[in-house]
Amino acid sequence: MLRAGLLALIGVAAGGSLAAPPVAGGEPVGFGLIVGYRDGVNPLSREETDRGPWADRGARMASAWQRATQRSRERTEQLARDTGVRARSVGEAGRAALLRFDRPMKGQDLSDAMRRVRLHPDVAWVEPDVLVRRQAVPNDVGYGNQWYLRGPADAIPELAGLNLTPAWDLHTGVNTTVVAVVDSGVRLGHSDLAGKLLPGHDFVSELHVANDGDGRDADPSDPGDWVSPTERNNDPLFAGCEVDFSSWHGTFIAGQIAAATDNSQGVAGVNWQAKILPVRVSGKCGALVSDLLDGVRWAAGLPVAGAPANTNPAKVINLSFSGSSACSAAYQSTVDDVTAAGALLVVAAGNLSAPLMRPADCDGVMAVAAVRRDGAKADYSSFGAGVALAAPGGSLENFPNNLLYATSDSGFTNPGVETYGYKQGTSFSAPLAAGVASLMLARNAALTPRALIERMQAGARPHLQPLGPAGPVCGAANTQVCHCSANTCGAGLLDANTALQLSIGPAAVIQPVGTVVPGAVITLDGRSSVALGPATIASHQWSLDSGPAVVIPNGTQALTSLQLPSVEGRWVFRLTVTDSNGDDGSDAIVVRAVAPAATAAASGGGGGSFGGWWGLALALWGAGLVWANRRR
Repeated sequence: MLRAGLLALIGVAAGGSLAAPPVAGGEPVGFGLIVGYRDGVNPLSREETDRGPWADRGARMASAWQRATQRSRERTEQLARDTGVRARSVGEAGRAALLRFDRPMKGQDLSDAMRRVRLHPDVAWVEPDVLVRRQAVPNDVGYGNQWYLRGPADAIPELAGLNLTPAWDLHTGVNTTVVAVVDSGVRLGHSDLAGKLLPGHDFVSELHVANDGDGRDADPSDPGDWVSPTERNNDPLFAGCEVDFSSWHGTFIAGQIAAATDNSQGVAGVNWQAKILPVRVSGKCGALVSDLLDGVRWAAGLPVAGAPANTNPAKVINLSFSGSSACSAAYQSTVDDVTAAGALLVVAAGNLSAPLMRPADCDGVMAVAAVRRDGAKADYSSFGAGVALAAPGGSLENFPNNLLYATSDSGFTNPGVETYGYKQGTSFSAPLAAGVASLMLARNAALTPRALIERMQAGARPHLQPLGPAGPVCGAANTQVCHCSANTCGAGLLDANTALQLSIGPAAVIQPVGTVVPGAVITLDGRSSVALGPATIASHQWSLDSGPAVVIPNGTQALTSLQLPSVEGRWVFRLTVTDSNGDDGSDAIVVRAVAPAATAAASGGGGGSFGGWWGLALALWGAGLVWANRRR
């Protein structure tokens, strides 16, 4: 109870937000640079990595990825030489290149390194590899109940709860469903997770952050992620971090999703049978962007250089992290890749009481906002048009009865003994949605990521107005406790029972198209759509949800082709299928047309020669820097 009280005070003082990146003297600390090469010189482009003669798709992708990463690393080593940026190592960050500094940088040093790399003719974009924060608000450990699992019709009604009691009458899950928890690791010995954990991986590469004495390895256990006053005051890498006890963040989320249920002990998980794939990406103060992106890729079964193949790819991935900027190309390409691999990425909306930031604002993710026990938006929850729906996130009113409760550890710093604890935050709204999605897949494994989102949205209950008819409506003027709307907190309140009812219709399955050039001829292929036996697919209907006008020939066929206009743009094509019982199901894909980048007059890639214009630009920049230094 001492630990619970201390954590409660820290949680109140923190104001509900841990989303800002760590800073030193107000400036972000960069451990390296994440580099996106132009399309014509990018060895990690999907077109190159998908090639190969292998009969087995997994072996073909792994072999092609190994070749591509080798070429990319050679190019990045040359990039470091060309630009004079001292590199400790090179690698990947998702499907982008990673140039890791020989020492962390901040301020003008970091800006200079980014500018020099950005000027190179092979480079399309660059961003710093900084720490991003998990979405947890440091709260309290103790005993409680799981009010948020109940629903409006329960004997003790919960108007904002998940309504799982009737949902469990429909299905309690299957043990072949894999949910990845990309987080701080898991306390592997917790008895309420016994038999639920698959072999995972540790992707934390920076020893200062890892706190386990080594880098990436096959041990996803959580060693603790505390930050002491001494570290905050004396180590510039942790100057912007909250002084905090270990959070056991991933352990809590794993228990929310799949704790052993109906076993007369501990807590109930949303999915009684699902398996958890623990993927450790964060340590002290958060996760490096590069580690996070690689962890998400691996969780979906995609190859990551230096890591063994994931033999248990997840169909649902929970990622409870937030950045301090908009979705970047590195994030979006990773989201696109895992979605194409068939994995739903469920993310926390954020704890900044502000518009969404990455990854919640990336296209294709399922962003989940947090509501209080009465259904009002939680004071800390971020919001916006990109939110899919809302779920309970807990609040400190009537402490601790309005918080969420799940598996934890008693250790203040290092691991102690297993226990259960209270928390609040959008970090813990997201796993509730991930658990419901996994139950839906147990009923209908053919549902695609987009279909899962759309069916959960379709089954959501209307937002509540607990503050009265005159209560504040969430928006720019009301960012704290307020009434949710479809424009701020998504389609409504997550309802597990209705979502499971909607999961059993026919599933429209569309082969991905991805990014093409303007004017391309694309193929819309819905031949993999399925109906649940003994029903069969009776009809297909293609339509255009959004984008410049196009004509879809043979729109009632499972397979058709069309030519896009010769303009850049974004199209969303929808397929609706009807089965022999008259039930409908639909899905949609996004197709982007992007003009290829202009080819530089002389490329620096691999040969070491400086392009004329790039060399001139760098020379002018250097001269400007010398002049600036003379004026100081």
